[in-house]
Amino acid sequence: MNKPPCQGLYAITDALLIPDGRLLDAVEQALLGGARLIQYRDKSGDAARRLTQARMLNALCQRYQIPLIINDDVELAAEVGAAGVHLGKDDPALTTARTRLGENALIGVSCYNRLDLALAAEQAGADHVAFGAIFPSPTKPTEIRASIALLREARAALRIPIVAIGGITPDNAPLLLDVGADALAVVSGVFGQPDIRAAAARYATLFIPPSP
Repeated sequence: MNKPPCQGLYAITDALLIPDGRLLDAVEQALLGGARLIQYRDKSGDAARRLTQARMLNALCQRYQIPLIINDDVELAAEVGAAGVHLGKDDPALTTARTRLGENALIGVSCYNRLDLALAAEQAGADHVAFGAIFPSPTKPTEIRASIALLREARAALRIPIVAIGGITPDNAPLLLDVGADALAVVSGVFGQPDIRAAAARYATLFIPPSP
């Protein structure tokens, strides 16, 4: 089975931006606006709530034929049958996640500002890697910063897709696409906006080739 490409708007949920009762509708609006991947990110310790929400989101994403990626939690991804998982520096090893989720799972790895981590992740079988924060981020104001020059260097060195994250707006996003980013991971730029569908569409249109 061919895996869907990691390309386009990669919308990431945030419990602080989206009330529980609006989560499903908010994600559907992002999908209608053109999001090509959805990541469920919830750092709360409420396992029952996270399971319920992940199941609902996975059913929604399957209806739209868009991959749902679970942040950090390999077991939750397995339990709900999500398309994959995204791993950070403190999460299970990529090989462990691959064994648990199977060859068809989409596995992304956060590489922060380090090309060496990305090269190692590619060698270990990651499907895509993420660098950032590229710009100051309202979601994670103290996040490690990665440069546009690093994205350019990574594009020359890697064969797998590159995700840029952190403070990305429709205005600064073209800089990242120009140096080789395949996907733009966005949190508040989508889910922190009054019109989520319109906000998502502004990013999605950046991936439409210009007319000849």
